Amino acid sequence: MVTAFVLLNADLGVEKQIVANLKAIENVKEVHEVYGVYDIIVKVEADSVESVKEVITVKIRKLERVRSTLTMLAIE
Repeated sequence: MVTAFVLLNADLGVEKQIVANLKAIENVKEVHEVYGVYDIIVKVEADSVESVKEVITVKIRKLERVRSTLTMLAIE
């Protein structure tokens, strides 16, 4: 199992809508609004690095009003 944490910046005021959209994505295991430099943190789990990459690039980064992301792959 491959795990990644994605830090997201969103347009002001739409964080709750983005959280709801993220929770509907199959490989998203946790979503939290946070304070600080980033607005939302997302935990993604999949069977391969390629699957994680697809979830992030095709599903998460293309959500409307997501401004930027930073991805960290977890290591064992």
